[in-house]
Amino acid sequence: MKQTGFTLIEVMISLFIGGLILGGVMFTYIGMKVTTKDTMTIGELQESGRLAINIMQRDIEQIGFWGTYYEDSFTAGNTSTLPAPTNDCFEGLNNGSFPDLTSSSNFRSIYAKTVKSSNELNCIKDAVKNTDILQLKFLQGDPQYNAGEGFNDTEAGVNYFVAEQENAMFVTGKYTPTNGNATIWPYSHHVYYISEQTYTVNNRSITVPALMRKRLVAGSMNPEKAGSMNTETIMEGIENMRFMFGLDTTHDSRVDTYKSIADMTPTDWENRKGILTLQLFLLVRTLQPDPGIKINNQKYILGEGSGKRELTFNDNYRRTVFTTTIRLSNVGGNLWKI
Repeated sequence: MKQTGFTLIEVMISLFIGGLILGGVMFTYIGMKVTTKDTMTIGELQESGRLAINIMQRDIEQIGFWGTYYEDSFTAGNTSTLPAPTNDCFEGLNNGSFPDLTSSSNFRSIYAKTVKSSNELNCIKDAVKNTDILQLKFLQGDPQYNAGEGFNDTEAGVNYFVAEQENAMFVTGKYTPTNGNATIWPYSHHVYYISEQTYTVNNRSITVPALMRKRLVAGSMNPEKAGSMNTETIMEGIENMRFMFGLDTTHDSRVDTYKSIADMTPTDWENRKGILTLQLFLLVRTLQPDPGIKINNQKYILGEGSGKRELTFNDNYRRTVFTTTIRLSNVGGNLWKI
């Protein structure tokens, strides 16, 4: 009986065609895998940058609002304050968590500086050099008490600002006002800066840049003390931070000049109505390098004009720059007074 089958040439042709098809499938799979990885990486960078900006913006927009306290400064004649907390963050005159009533300078509700060493503002021990620090003091949005709505109980272990039009008080814990026109607001002191944090991933230690925050915490066990400045991680992957400030120097409630930190003067920081906008620049980096890319002399620019910061890298990390301009809506032109 005669048997038929494939010839050697037919087998070789079939293997060749099969190899082409398999190669095409593998090439498509690898391409899709790389594209998916790149998309996920870019998405993570975008998410990290947006979240960091949103968190900071929420604080920055509150600057300049002091409830129903309408004076332009805090003095011994119109203000009762609290003692400085342990490891308070401050630099320059009248720049701690609470007003210094013996100082001739106005209380600074916003202040920034460029890091020159790892130790900054008396409270930071691990700041990354050539990044910026932003210090904010502000009232949180919801009043705990006002004459129109009645009394809402304050909480132990929280710092509050009591506003009485021409008088102010900084208090800790439960407090019942005697003035029916008073409003009480949770009070915050936040300091944002860049640090490096070390984590263990897959049994391997990695060091990543991170946006950090020092936050004023009240002394819940002793209401006579204001507590301390606690440290918390806000967002990993924030590698650098830069600020520019839009100032009103002609008293018309409009920005007429932008200044970098190096150009800001003590008078600028102490002018409660002078800083109208803040430009924020963030450089965001992936947490781990990508062996598939090699960045040669990649330049990133944070800021504009003479105050810009240029950074150049030669490594395997993906990066992107985020920028936004934040309006300090409660500053200038009696915007919040009644």
